[in-house]
Amino acid sequence: MTTPSGRNADQDKLNQLERIIEIMRQLRDPETGCPWDVEQDFSTIAPYTIEEAYEVADAVQRGNVDDIRDELGDLLLQVVFQARIAEEAGLFTLADVARGISDKMVDRHPHVFGGEDRPQIEEQSGRWEAIKAAERASKGKTGVLDDIAAGLPPMLRALKLQKRAARVGFDWANMDDIIAKLDEETAELRAEVSSDSVDQTRVIDEVGDVLFVAVNLARRAGVDPETALMGCNSKFEQRFRYIEHHADKIGKSMDDMSLDEMEALWQEAKTRPTV
Repeated sequence: MTTPSGRNADQDKLNQLERIIEIMRQLRDPETGCPWDVEQDFSTIAPYTIEEAYEVADAVQRGNVDDIRDELGDLLLQVVFQARIAEEAGLFTLADVARGISDKMVDRHPHVFGGEDRPQIEEQSGRWEAIKAAERASKGKTGVLDDIAAGLPPMLRALKLQKRAARVGFDWANMDDIIAKLDEETAELRAEVSSDSVDQTRVIDEVGDVLFVAVNLARRAGVDPETALMGCNSKFEQRFRYIEHHADKIGKSMDDMSLDEMEALWQEAKTRPTV
């Protein structure tokens, strides 16, 4: 198979975009389309959009280029799907979506499209936030925490809340202060779960405090907490599967193994390289 080049390649890109738009139009046709696709609306499709975004992140984490391409396709389908729902309702079209984000990118990059001097990356971040603040103000959202979507995954929302508050100086002075706060919150959680009469509402509250401070710690360390947790999940899965595999090799069910036996295999798994 030959790869298109030059003008033909550009035309092929347009053709493929037009193709997926037409496929979605046919899928949503009330008379001849797919019954499942026809009955969907914004609220029923939104969970799939979130799921597909996470699957893109997972493919990136694994470094599998073919999977990244495929998962980006699944995510693109979600955009086309929701835009089609909107077009049928007379709200907006996919072209409006593309126009809106294009205009936004041009407005947010005056050093690329507006003739301004190209800033250093640190200065650019400040300009970016100032431009976004002006956009929020133009929509009547003047509060520091305005426009942070309530529907974001909790860890991501915690990170965004903290970043926004930090921009106006509401932040820890240094990492040691955050670590001390994490110790404090952990001690409060320990006290709650050790109480003679455990109040589950209080336990939930204290666990939330521990997680919130942990996100803050990641932020100040320059680590994305979602990425860090994804890596930790992968590491846990590999080590647990190692225990499972070795239990099977000796003809044992994990249910029949003692915690000490599983711990020994866990420590053994830790010495092995991850993949």
